[in-house]
Amino acid sequence: MPVDELDTRILRLLLEQPRTSVREYARILGVARGTLQARLDRLERDGVITGTAPGLSPAALGHPVLAFVHIEVTQGHLDEVGDALAAVPEIVEAFSITGGGDLLTRVVARDNAHLEDVVQKLISLPGVVRTRTEIALRERVSHRLLPLVESIGRAARA
Repeated sequence: MPVDELDTRILRLLLEQPRTSVREYARILGVARGTLQARLDRLERDGVITGTAPGLSPAALGHPVLAFVHIEVTQGHLDEVGDALAAVPEIVEAFSITGGGDLLTRVVARDNAHLEDVVQKLISLPGVVRTRTEIALRERVSHRLLPLVESIGRAARA
């Protein structure tokens, strides 16, 4: 379900001020607390809002190396390998993909030697044919959703 202008304003506040109370959000937006809570409940129910956990920095947690590891999997073993990836704590995301490889993982490590150890662990998983690793040098655009939310809000007004 598309979001409307009020939903867009709510989502903007959630992204910009994630530690604010519902009552304060309602005051800022000029809507009743019940209206805001109903909107939040609907956005959660519809899967627009997927969590409320704080953003964490792997680098601040001692894992400043970021790499993307492409994994080629033996046919018929995608689910098995995907399940095994969930047991590797340094893998912070994994996606099934099209193109070169079957899976794309986002991996964090303490240093390059640790990254090599993680990649070797991945290579040893049953069903993994080969891997290809790309190390990120610098983040150019941080993970963000606000520009998308604002674009959707503009389209809803049009």
